[in-house]
Amino acid sequence: LHGVWAEADQGKDHIWEALRAMISASPAAGAEEWAIHGHEGFEGAGVSESASFDAVCALAEFISEHGELGAKVYEHFGNDLGDARAAFDEYAGAYTSAAAFAEQLHEDLGTDIPTSLRYSIDWKSLARDMDLNGDILVFELGFENVHIFWAR
Repeated sequence: LHGVWAEADQGKDHIWEALRAMISASPAAGAEEWAIHGHEGFEGAGVSESASFDAVCALAEFISEHGELGAKVYEHFGNDLGDARAAFDEYAGAYTSAAAFAEQLHEDLGTDIPTSLRYSIDWKSLARDMDLNGDILVFELGFENVHIFWAR
């Protein structure tokens, strides 16, 4: 076995060129098979060893645009790039917590909450219920780095 690294963000033609050079330099006469056995820069998103170069380049572009969050959304949707892309149409934003999202949502909606009750509301439980009921998708990328999507 031998291989080459090819930059997926440079397009499928670049990958094909690298592949042809690798196969022509193969120590095995008549080599023609190839597979993807390693990848970097995909923020943990899986790449199948038999993925098409079109699919690899499309995923590379998506990860380049959305970073670690894109990789987590891609994984959440079973590595379906179409569903992952569509999810970003329902992106509600980044918050310090899901509870902060729930509180901000009620403020944005103009919910009239008397001052005497404001600090009695369990925003964390409300956000958890929204998540469990399938109203929102919550992706935690780190401390106070929570991303919310509407699950419509």
